[in-house]
Amino acid sequence: MTENIDIRQLIIEGIQERKGRDITIVDMDKVDGTTIDRFIICQGNSSMQVTAIADSIREYLLEKARVKPYNYDGYRNAQWIVIDYGDTLVHVFTREARQYYNLEELWSDAVITHIPDLD
Repeated sequence: MTENIDIRQLIIEGIQERKGRDITIVDMDKVDGTTIDRFIICQGNSSMQVTAIADSIREYLLEKARVKPYNYDGYRNAQWIVIDYGDTLVHVFTREARQYYNLEELWSDAVITHIPDLD
């Protein structure tokens, strides 16, 4: 990846493109023992929207920055899709799955930033 690309901002724009909600950045820089720099978490209202958001992120980064994910998983049931961009993992949840797994609470010692919804 090119150093001057703000992958975080492109991911957020890809999420917003499909009306993903409750975007949260979990900055792991100051958390000991982690191998990831950040999580970006969001949610959709249905498994169909979760799939659309995940596709939008992947397409947006490829189109705007020519960046492909290292891997992704979760499309089969689309309750929780994870996309791996190396130092950034994107988690796209349904509302119920997000509440169940509660990643923000799990990593509560990280710096957590909430991005306001567009509407």
